[in-house]
Amino acid sequence: MSARDVPADSRPARKRRQWSAEEKRQILAEASEPGASVAVVARRHDLNANLLFTWRRAAGGAISRSREIAPPVTFVPATITADPAPPIAPPARAGTGRMEIALAGGDRVTVGADVDAAALARVLKVLSRR
Repeated sequence: MSARDVPADSRPARKRRQWSAEEKRQILAEASEPGASVAVVARRHDLNANLLFTWRRAAGGAISRSREIAPPVTFVPATITADPAPPIAPPARAGTGRMEIALAGGDRVTVGADVDAAALARVLKVLSRR
């Protein structure tokens, strides 16, 4: 007879283990060591690895591998000038633009701004079937 066959009210109640804040910090620090595996650390302490990630998230990510891997954020100086550089190309007038559409098979379709959208959709649908 397995535990599933025994009525729930006759089984002994399972107690959840309570971890102190210090124990959680120690286990999270251990899991954050370079080269440490969260799964191995979790097994060593007889808990589920997902619980470690939950503790890490609850701690606000204070103990995280990414902190050790990522370099600190630095800012580069930026200068704003009053005289902007001239545009590379003159702005296009309304109705004179062209558009090139590259299809997955390598085909390209170039159309003008005055193209009929419904006709273009039909053409693209046919080309996409090839």
